[in-house]
Amino acid sequence: MHRWTLALLTAGLLATTATGCAGTTTAPGASGSSTSRAAGSTAETLRLAEQLLIKKCMEKEGHKYWVEPPGPDDVSIRFPYVVDDPAWARAHGYGTDLRREREAEVRSDPNQRYFHSVPAKARAVLVSDLNGARPQGLSARLPNGIRVSHSDQGCQATAERRLYGDLQAWFRATRVTDSLAGTRVGLVTDDKRYKAAVKPWARCMRERTYTYADPARARSAATLPQTPWPHAKEVRLASAEAACAVSSGLSSVAESLDSEYRDRLRRSHPRETADLARLKREALPRARAIVARGD
Repeated sequence: MHRWTLALLTAGLLATTATGCAGTTTAPGASGSSTSRAAGSTAETLRLAEQLLIKKCMEKEGHKYWVEPPGPDDVSIRFPYVVDDPAWARAHGYGTDLRREREAEVRSDPNQRYFHSVPAKARAVLVSDLNGARPQGLSARLPNGIRVSHSDQGCQATAERRLYGDLQAWFRATRVTDSLAGTRVGLVTDDKRYKAAVKPWARCMRERTYTYADPARARSAATLPQTPWPHAKEVRLASAEAACAVSSGLSSVAESLDSEYRDRLRRSHPRETADLARLKREALPRARAIVARGD
């Protein structure tokens, strides 16, 4: 996702609607295991190609647009269950330092400065040219019953259509699989095996003077209060969490359950899972050519 201004992103949400009944949405999550270098290279090539296509399209519409750099993973994505990398915890705690850096980058982002430099009417045109005028044309029903829709017009859709070909299949596959990621995290943390593994983790934490019942409560204590914790205090708590995650075995249990539920959810939605893999695979040669040309 490109990091335009908060106002632009908020306005852009107006071009996406969600309707339905069953369930609630869950924050996206990802496995704590490291992504392979090849997969990372593929994802970055596809991301960069899409950004270049958006830039070309927006400039054709008479706007300025700068290719957005990739943002760092949020701690909830990097460590959806428990911080289990002691070195990372010693450096970043729960990542509030990285979040502040990201917020500063967003404030100084050239797209943001450009957006604020144009008159209000021109901003509305920017949003429309990027996202499409109305959330119509693309639709998908999520596993929880909610139907989401988005415009099949605008530079975002134009870039994705050129890159992936079948825009509707891409929209459905990405929305459904993203939803499954959040579902997976909830299934893992509700699993009795995860809850059992949390108990020795909590005992380990008590030995280090921390009385949090689970990693979620520890993270909330450091990251949600109105008065931010000093970085050193945050690092001490996160470092204790990481050490206990490894020594108690919670990290291994969470990783095993994450893999189990990932496979189970993929099997329950074979069409979207297969479409996502196929569309990415077919798009990669096009993406490499676009990046090479610097479109």
